[in-house]
Amino acid sequence: MKPVIIGIAGGTGSGKSTFTNRLKKAFGDNISVIYHDSYYKAHDDMSFEERKLLNYDHPDAFDTELMLSHIALLKEGHAVVAPTYDFANHNRAQETVLIEPRRVIIIEGILTLYDKRLRDMMDIKIFVDADADERILRRVIRDTKERGREVQNIVDQYLTTVKPMHYLYVEPTKRLADIVVNSGKNPVALEIIKNTIQSILDKKV
Repeated sequence: MKPVIIGIAGGTGSGKSTFTNRLKKAFGDNISVIYHDSYYKAHDDMSFEERKLLNYDHPDAFDTELMLSHIALLKEGHAVVAPTYDFANHNRAQETVLIEPRRVIIIEGILTLYDKRLRDMMDIKIFVDADADERILRRVIRDTKERGREVQNIVDQYLTTVKPMHYLYVEPTKRLADIVVNSGKNPVALEIIKNTIQSILDKKV
């Protein structure tokens, strides 16, 4: 039985990771999650200061080709060894993670709806939306607490790349979504998606 692929996109700090993590918590190992962020390209040839200046919100920042090949393998029932990313170091980490094929596979990231090849693999496309002020505040809190970033660096990055790239590449993908969710903590939307996933898992054929 082919898996059902669910894409979850949205701007930085929109709550898409919160939404995804709540689904993962609800269904555990019955579903698999693959994160677009994990597929940021490696830049071992650059210094830390050089890597800090890269545009991480442009489609070219991601090794989407590798992600496409991994999703294709998962759809065929094969496990994949996915990369991970060190946000504090602005580079791909040495660690990898094994992702098992499941009946439901979630793809999460800011630009998961941008590439048509990715979209064409999806059965359900979700965009998590949030006010711009809320998103930047959440990003500051997240990046200082979880990613070891300094506030000035976060602000500089937001103004120079994150904000313009959002309106150029991320926001336009909202119209490509099947479902637009207002906030990753929206309980009604969460229950609807949970019920949808449960019905998929309950099917025997």
